Amino acid sequence: MFYQRFTFRLIFKLLFINILGILLIYLITNTKLWFTITGVTCILIACIVSLYSYINQIRDDIKRFILAIKTRDHTLNFKNRSTKGSFPDLYNSFDDIIRTHKDIQLEQDAVFQLIKTILQQVPVGVIVVQERSNPAGQSEIAFFNEAASALLNVPAYKYWHRLKQHLPVFTYEVEQIGKGGKRFLELKIQEKLIQLSTEVIPLNLYGSNYTIISFQNIKDEIEQKEIEAWNRLIGVISHEILNSITPISSLSDTVNAMVTDKDFLDKEDLEDLKPAIQTIKRRSEGLLDFVKDYRLIAELPTPELHFHSIGGILQHIKVLMQPFATAKNVRLEVGQTSSKITVNVDLKLVEQSLINLVTNSIHALEYIEHPVIEINYRLEQNKLFIDVADNGKGIEPDLLEKIFVPFFTTRKTGSGIGLTITRNIMKMHYGSLEVNSVPYERTVFSLVFNYV
Repeated sequence: MFYQRFTFRLIFKLLFINILGILLIYLITNTKLWFTITGVTCILIACIVSLYSYINQIRDDIKRFILAIKTRDHTLNFKNRSTKGSFPDLYNSFDDIIRTHKDIQLEQDAVFQLIKTILQQVPVGVIVVQERSNPAGQSEIAFFNEAASALLNVPAYKYWHRLKQHLPVFTYEVEQIGKGGKRFLELKIQEKLIQLSTEVIPLNLYGSNYTIISFQNIKDEIEQKEIEAWNRLIGVISHEILNSITPISSLSDTVNAMVTDKDFLDKEDLEDLKPAIQTIKRRSEGLLDFVKDYRLIAELPTPELHFHSIGGILQHIKVLMQPFATAKNVRLEVGQTSSKITVNVDLKLVEQSLINLVTNSIHALEYIEHPVIEINYRLEQNKLFIDVADNGKGIEPDLLEKIFVPFFTTRKTGSGIGLTITRNIMKMHYGSLEVNSVPYERTVFSLVFNYV
């Protein structure tokens, strides 16, 4: 409908111009009415100019509208045009689009301010770097929250090279992470050591490259965890030492009482002394073995890394542990021994870890009907898992955190260092040891390696 007025005016103007043109041609060819010819010529030119201005005006309005959208100029309006122009509905649509665009922009700004406020309040340092966003080719810092400024003890710099000059160690480590990832950093800032868990995420938005750097000081958390670990360790060590020292001390008092004020001992006294001395010797040897186990944990050799196939590792474990499992009437199932997937590890240390896990599983399967141990591997999200699963008695939920404490054991004859050594071996491989247990159903210990 909004085209009707424009169409009518355009047709009318074109018809009028054509009529004037025909009339002008007729007057020039058939008459000598120069005054009339001059008047008709002026009217024709005026009509052509009017038509051009009429069309040009609409074109200029459309250009203004497009420019307003591009430049996000929300002050432009077409109220006058919507009442007087040829396209009232079109100009009303222009106003509606500009108003909607303004509302969307305001909503986006509000969300941005909300996110910015949240990031300013969180205790995690956040720095957003926009790469080469200025003519000088210097990367700008698009966001620098207060936590980042407080943790690094620097002002909120506008350019990355400024921060690089102030904290070269931090920026170097961040740049080493490259295409994204996590890293643990230790920095000394004004004679104060801070430990940062740092993550870098690259991002591309609308053709611009951004790098999001987040970090937090985990020194206090680490210290708290260390205190808890030491308390658990001291408790276990104290328990073991007291178990050995108490009978030794008691028997020493007994022996001392038996020999005090005596110049010689008869046969009966000697017979009484023998059990006490033998017990002291046995408990002393137990205490010595305990100290040797502690040294074994503390003095693990540095891994000598080489690439080995998973299939080969699993085949070695099968050959090593099959006789022991058969002797205990346990069915040992090792799968995927033909796998050619390779992993960079110390073969001896990884085999020792698997031997520890399989041995624990065999002991957990005592008095279990149809005991089975399954060993397999799997790949998940750039991680390689070697799983040792059994259907034994498993681990109660309240013991899951304690089983990795050195010398903690639920077996009467166990030393309590196998899982500790295994976890330390995995840490030396930049991996981890995970456990998932449903008692008397399925317990799985997993050696987790980074696999890229």
